[in-house]
Amino acid sequence: MAIITLTTDLGDKDIYQAALKGSILKLLPTVNIIDITNNVAAFNVQQAAFILKNSFYYFPDNTVHLIGIDTVYNNATRYLAVRYKNHFFVGADNGIFSLMFDAEPEEIVEINIMQDLKFLHFPLADIFVKAACHLANGGTLAKIGLPVTNVENKTNLHPVIDNNLIRGAVIYIDSFQNVITNVTKEFFNRVQQGRRFVLSFKRNETITHLSWHYNEVPEGEKLCLFGISDHLEIAINKGNASGLLGLNVGDSVIIDFQ
Repeated sequence: MAIITLTTDLGDKDIYQAALKGSILKLLPTVNIIDITNNVAAFNVQQAAFILKNSFYYFPDNTVHLIGIDTVYNNATRYLAVRYKNHFFVGADNGIFSLMFDAEPEEIVEINIMQDLKFLHFPLADIFVKAACHLANGGTLAKIGLPVTNVENKTNLHPVIDNNLIRGAVIYIDSFQNVITNVTKEFFNRVQQGRRFVLSFKRNETITHLSWHYNEVPEGEKLCLFGISDHLEIAINKGNASGLLGLNVGDSVIIDFQ
């Protein structure tokens, strides 16, 4: 069965999500529509990129991922369809593709489907849906656009090495208020080389032990671990780490290896 996933900032209180899903089903009634999330903060390309980058590969090959972030009509913004690691992505060229992908896509086209003026303010339910359904139905990228070789470039905030320190930053707060940093497991292991460490952050808080799971510490105690995204997380077992520790997106964390 064909699959189209949705990653949008449409929320679940208005008509927009229903209009999007209805438009898909009109064109491809048998498609399986999967919500990755419709609750990305409005226009937050970085948040959407993190979520989709760390979830798309759980889906079967040839899944089509429709990205509805900052897609309001703008004659300066291209609409792209991309093939990357045997998946298809349809979205606005607003930097999200450069934030998601760790390698060059196999194929990129600028979508040239004619805009229905009735949907000029909501191309997500028109051009994007037509492109996504075409791909989900087995169509090729060449049929819906012209080849391009580049995407709008935005860069993620990367951790840096300073002598025996990693200086990282908070990049995401999940629904459980776990604090996710930009320090990946691969990066941490490469720098650590078996040494002990002290993780420090706001309010002179420190953690010196890497946990395997959240219940490794008593309820209410803080911990750090590598979660499902393979990024270093700061958490409180059954607690609100972001609120209780005062950590927000953009805040610094330091890992001192000893």
